[in-house]
Amino acid sequence: MSEPANFPPATIEAFLRFCEGEWMSLRSRFLLGAQAEAGEGDEWHSSERGELVVRYIDGEPGGLSVGPKDQPPRQLLFAADGSFSAGDQQGRWTLWPDGSLELVSEHNGTELRERIWFNKPNLRLRSTIEQPADGLPGRASFSSEIRRVSKPAAAA
Repeated sequence: MSEPANFPPATIEAFLRFCEGEWMSLRSRFLLGAQAEAGEGDEWHSSERGELVVRYIDGEPGGLSVGPKDQPPRQLLFAADGSFSAGDQQGRWTLWPDGSLELVSEHNGTELRERIWFNKPNLRLRSTIEQPADGLPGRASFSSEIRRVSKPAAAA
């Protein structure tokens, strides 16, 4: 099966539109550095499954409404100048030549860096790294997300 002609998405608007759908997610979270050392046993990591709903928001270039199924979504609004906002959080976005989208924001002196990319049209990967102002490693997560696709209607 061949990839769609517009894969991976080459513009921020195309990338945001491509994110729309219902996704089954498996996220692994990790505590790094001193946080990991302070815990006992396997507390330094956890994994969770979830359902994620992503909707495209019209605009220039657009935005995303993102949230777990059955919970209020969070809105991320993107501007053509490379900035984005999510409620009171502001940041910068970069769509890299490899087709990945990087979001960088800072809150209370902690930098949050998230990268989202598509391995295949229905397989999206995300990595997140939280870096406290003291420069020590903080938290990280990795998610693999599979788009739910509806089954074709049965032939009558």
